[in-house]
Amino acid sequence: MSKGVLGPVLAALVVLGAGTTAGAVGDPAGDVTGEAAGGATGGAAGHVLGQMAGHVVGEVVGAEADLAHHGHVSLWDGRVGVWLVTENHGPSDLVDATVRLDFSTPMAGGQELPPGCLWSSSRVVSCRTGALPDGGAAGELALDLRAVGRPQELTVDVSTAWRAGGVDRNSVNDRHRVLVLATGDPYVF
Repeated sequence: MSKGVLGPVLAALVVLGAGTTAGAVGDPAGDVTGEAAGGATGGAAGHVLGQMAGHVVGEVVGAEADLAHHGHVSLWDGRVGVWLVTENHGPSDLVDATVRLDFSTPMAGGQELPPGCLWSSSRVVSCRTGALPDGGAAGELALDLRAVGRPQELTVDVSTAWRAGGVDRNSVNDRHRVLVLATGDPYVF
């Protein structure tokens, strides 16, 4: 490969690799393929590097697991109720994951959370799901929180913060923004 082509190829690899994790994985013998060449976009980067080495290589990624969060949120008299189930639609098992609940209004301090949950800030709660086998679900998570004041509405962003190295190619069903009015009604996501 000529020097005139090598420069743009390396620049493209830098762009493909930007924003990926630093946890490179590759062949111990030093073959730079798949995730070592660019994390989540490693397939394209590994393919380019493989062609540079004279062969085409497959994509190397973490186990694929499609996580989904479903439930509902209610707001009444300054109280916020969250009921949530996390499911793994597969195809691989996950040893653990973390769901993140980000409230637009701060919650009152001094509130205890269920085991496996912690306050990341006055507006954010993070909870472990535990093991999620392919086709399985975590037990229901129920939170009964008090907001600061008595908001007439708030939003809750529900998302997966961590998935034990797994890859989720369908992140649409594990990211939700829910507008909740102070009616006491369940707002489903």
